[in-house]
Amino acid sequence: MAFHVDSEVGRLRRVILHRPGLELKRLTPTNKDSLLFDDLLWVRRAQTEHDGFARMLRERGVEVHLFGDLLAETLQSPEARALVLDRVFDEQEYGPLAADHIRAAFGQLTPAELAEAMVGGVTKREYLERHPEPTSVRFHVMDLDDFLLAPLPNHLFTRDTSAWVYDGVAVNAMRWPARQRESLHYEAVYRHHPLFRDEPFRVWSQGRVDSPSTIEGGDVLVIGRGAVLVGMSERTTPQAVEMLARGLFAAGSARTIVALDMPKGRAFMHLDTVMTMIDGDTFTQYAGLGMLRSYTIEPGSDTYDLKVTDHPPEHMHRAIAAALGLDDIRVLTATQDVHSAEREQWDDGCNVLALAPGVVVAYDRNVTTNSFLARRGIEVLTVPGGELGRGRGGPRCMSCPLERDRV
Repeated sequence: MAFHVDSEVGRLRRVILHRPGLELKRLTPTNKDSLLFDDLLWVRRAQTEHDGFARMLRERGVEVHLFGDLLAETLQSPEARALVLDRVFDEQEYGPLAADHIRAAFGQLTPAELAEAMVGGVTKREYLERHPEPTSVRFHVMDLDDFLLAPLPNHLFTRDTSAWVYDGVAVNAMRWPARQRESLHYEAVYRHHPLFRDEPFRVWSQGRVDSPSTIEGGDVLVIGRGAVLVGMSERTTPQAVEMLARGLFAAGSARTIVALDMPKGRAFMHLDTVMTMIDGDTFTQYAGLGMLRSYTIEPGSDTYDLKVTDHPPEHMHRAIAAALGLDDIRVLTATQDVHSAEREQWDDGCNVLALAPGVVVAYDRNVTTNSFLARRGIEVLTVPGGELGRGRGGPRCMSCPLERDRV
């Protein structure tokens, strides 16, 4: 099968990135919080940094697929267009007087135009420049610069919305409304794009708007040997972890999951913001994370049964090692004062992307963490992150591996 992710650190072969675009130009001091950003990015500089990141991956032999291109190519399919338009422009959102008019207007766009609109958003003013105003209370009460279709700036973080786990992909139900429409785009791509539609991969979960069971790819680490490490963060719920476990075990694709009970807060939004895997038995971890209560989930006596073993915080690393069939794991935590450590965690010092065992990509600004890893035998390749880092996501967050070698 062409798409298969067997580890966090095996040689990376193919990946999805999303180049920053119009959607990030829509961020303002007024809307940034609701769109889950702490700061505004200088978009042109962010694009330059992202281009450098993509170039580094290509130079290392990684095939890079840009999400904007995948979505535009997908929307050439009538079935994909219908799926996206029907789900987005429904009466619950736009009212019975406007929904059909707006859907028809967007249906006239070329695939490239529709893809940009779906990700970049459209204001009422922009709509009226090309189309008459529908007779609609819902439409009429909007201000001219209100978003008729909200932008999706978090598409930058391709790791979260879809996560490949062994021989399948989880198209995730996202925690916050600002990201929930992203799942529809990935569903369309995986179902209808020529690259994927004839491939026999499994689908572990399907994104559903307003689901109480949510999981995001930044919390999912495919640590290899049939094991998965999952953080139960502010965005990933225990019930979603159980559902992922049941699907993986029923298919025989994994044999154990270790779930970590993480602090629920912005600074620890995903597991990979505080802990990532960098070699076959080695992790980098933020000192402020501490040790967490963990749960080992294994197949039960039948297809729908799960066996759960809970561990006290001091056994966290032991539980991860056991899932890997090891006596112990190596955990690297940079030695620095509490203020410097907090700054580098905020700048995604632990959010590194492994290209091969012991070879990682990191933001150049995290000098202490990068130097610490290098002194311990890890090859650290750095990319500028002065603007991209403002989005609170590092190289791992910005990448969705499609194919990795096993370790």
